[in-house]
Amino acid sequence: PMFAGMNGTAIQNFSCVIYNVSLMNCTWQAGRDAPRDTQYFLFWQNSRYGNVMECELYLKDENGRNTGCRFQNVTIRVEKAYFLVNGSSKYSLIQFHDEYIQLHKIEKLMPPSNITVNCDDIKNDCIIQWQQPKINHSNKDKCFKYEINIKYK
Repeated sequence: PMFAGMNGTAIQNFSCVIYNVSLMNCTWQAGRDAPRDTQYFLFWQNSRYGNVMECELYLKDENGRNTGCRFQNVTIRVEKAYFLVNGSSKYSLIQFHDEYIQLHKIEKLMPPSNITVNCDDIKNDCIIQWQQPKINHSNKDKCFKYEINIKYK
């Protein structure tokens, strides 16, 4: 059957974040009732037509159990990405966890770069300039609002 596996053996608290433009970290916790020897495996598909790929670099807990994955060179596609974490154990069938995530919603944006401040004492004004942060997904210009917080010393 499709949902074979003991209740409580699937992973919990699955979450992913994209940072530094193209790196992605996903983490999870072992199921409450998963046997101690359970090992988990993460597969993902970046778009409906993309290849299904297994995690290349697992993050492990102190028992050597996979509890996360680090990805490089991630690009954000328009559609949702599909994630599946299944598991295996000698003692029990392990339930899988799967979900769709819109990657642009989990992108943590970089701060602006090359910030310069030029102040003119005579005119009593300052010009502050910066470069828009690098960003993974495409509708870049619609995304940004900037706020400048000036503290007088």
